[in-house]
Amino acid sequence: MNESKKKWTTIFNRTLKFSQKSITFTVNHSKGVWKKMPDQIKRLMVPIVMIIAAFVLARKLLVPSDFGQNGHYRASAVDEIMSQEIQYVGHIVCVDCHDEITGMIGNSYHRNVMCEVCHGPAAQHIDDPGGNSLPAPRERGYCPLCHEYLPPRPTGFPQIVSESHNPVKSCISCHDPHDPKTPEVPKECEACHAKIARTKALSHHVELACIICHETSEEHKIQPRQNRPNIPKEREFCGMCHDKNLTESPDILKIDMNTHGERYICWQCHYPHLPEGK
Repeated sequence: MNESKKKWTTIFNRTLKFSQKSITFTVNHSKGVWKKMPDQIKRLMVPIVMIIAAFVLARKLLVPSDFGQNGHYRASAVDEIMSQEIQYVGHIVCVDCHDEITGMIGNSYHRNVMCEVCHGPAAQHIDDPGGNSLPAPRERGYCPLCHEYLPPRPTGFPQIVSESHNPVKSCISCHDPHDPKTPEVPKECEACHAKIARTKALSHHVELACIICHETSEEHKIQPRQNRPNIPKEREFCGMCHDKNLTESPDILKIDMNTHGERYICWQCHYPHLPEGK
């Protein structure tokens, strides 16, 4: 027993001496490094240490204690959200009483627009339909939130300039929001393709009617997504105006159709709505 105790005492003493030597070496080495360090680096380390300390202190004071327990959020936030009063119920519950209207919307262009987007939260209406009627947006400023002309919106999406598009009338006086078909078939392409129309207005093709390049059926005006217009698929189409062998219309840019980009269709390199050639 004494020999075992003596053995462990020896190991402990050796470990202690080694630790003391290691600490002494580390301290002396750090002092040496600090002395050799340029003064500008020493001065720079002071604000760095202060910034790190301020960050640690701010995180300690500002980050809630329960943050990160269940994920990258406050654990108590779940209970707070669950304690809030339910306001939105989803469009599924509307089917129970308004099956005719929801069926109409389901086959319309607004099929992805939920009822409460236009009519507001419906929880109280579900609890008391007679005492809590839902509003219908009748002012002109509501529909342009989606349909006012903006260049980033996709071509083919119905857009208007509200200042000039029937400025006196409310939108729902002409359009049924549950089945938003136009009361009259659009006569011009720019009714839906406003961005292209505005681009084309600045190009050399401004006088070129859309249907010259795009074969379009009348059904496209009624069901545009199901009846898409065609686009030229042959180089010879553009060559009807731009072939150098043509003598008419000398102001039109002419090219040699046999050597100019013979591997490609013209619109693969040139944007036809704003051609860059001069």
